[in-house]
Amino acid sequence: MREQLYSLKEQALTDLQPQDSLQAINDWKVKYLGKKGELTAILRGMGALSAEERPVVGQLVNDVRDALELAYGEKEAEFKKAERNKRLAEEAIDVSLPGRAISVGSEHPLNQLIRDIEDIFLGLGFTVVEGPEVEYDYFNFEAMNVPKNHPARDMQDTFYITEELLMRTQTSPVQARVMGAKSAEARANGQEHPDPIRIISPGRVYRRDDDDATHSHAFMQIEGLVVDRNIRMSDLKGTLLTFARQIFGESVQVRLRPSYFPFTEPSTEVDATCHNCGGTGCRTCKGTGWIEILGAGMVHPSVLELAGYDPTVFSGFAFGMGVERTAMRRYGIEDIRGFYQNDVRLMQNFKSRM
Repeated sequence: MREQLYSLKEQALTDLQPQDSLQAINDWKVKYLGKKGELTAILRGMGALSAEERPVVGQLVNDVRDALELAYGEKEAEFKKAERNKRLAEEAIDVSLPGRAISVGSEHPLNQLIRDIEDIFLGLGFTVVEGPEVEYDYFNFEAMNVPKNHPARDMQDTFYITEELLMRTQTSPVQARVMGAKSAEARANGQEHPDPIRIISPGRVYRRDDDDATHSHAFMQIEGLVVDRNIRMSDLKGTLLTFARQIFGESVQVRLRPSYFPFTEPSTEVDATCHNCGGTGCRTCKGTGWIEILGAGMVHPSVLELAGYDPTVFSGFAFGMGVERTAMRRYGIEDIRGFYQNDVRLMQNFKSRM
């Protein structure tokens, strides 16, 4: 049996040398070291050996197995190294080539404009306050001097969830909530009157508007509210003139036209001189020289009273603007739907503007 083992070792090592692939040496391993391999076949004959020979032959079997496994391991390492070197050569990166530029996006124009508007009003001493988009009918309408069944609700037809829950039509509910919270705080602290307010409230609002070039069922709005003693219409105009010149340029002028809103009295539409013609008249402004930018007015006494403010002591002004309309005017965009169609080509136009 010793001669068989020595012969097997020499034959196996001789057969291993010409093998030229991992698959070939794996087949070699199965042939000589597998469960049905030649070394295992020799081991089955150990039962015929005497008790004195078995330990000696057993040790020899282990030595032969170790020698074959060592030879197999060295051969396997050679093939794996060669395969790894080949793969590295094939996948090598030519670092002398110029790098490929990564496409960098730009901030959405609406977000940019909202941030700019917030910066302007923060500089004027305002505070930014946000509120829920799903709102109670009371805060959205009734607290804004629009009771149930009032015809003014038709101007802001919206999406109802229940009779008392709806998708807000404006960010005015934030104003009602802030005034109510200030009044409650004053009562809790034993104050005679609530504290003054100077806030803006940006956010998304919803209305059943026609989906055309200038309307959308969901859009961004920013409203402002100032409540204090001795607030006048001139304060409103001065604030809006400052805002318009910061957004559209120092040469811009504003004018106020009488209008109607149920939560302000008097109410006004605010126009700015046309960005295209500078006020001389063109097709963009339909020859008038003016373009409407927002609605505003003095806070209605009923709104103050509903919120817990004494209208004989306090007065205030409020204004509201559609961010999309302002962005269209500022950036020269003709269709409001472009803000929401996820076309990166539109966004790319703002990389150099922002």
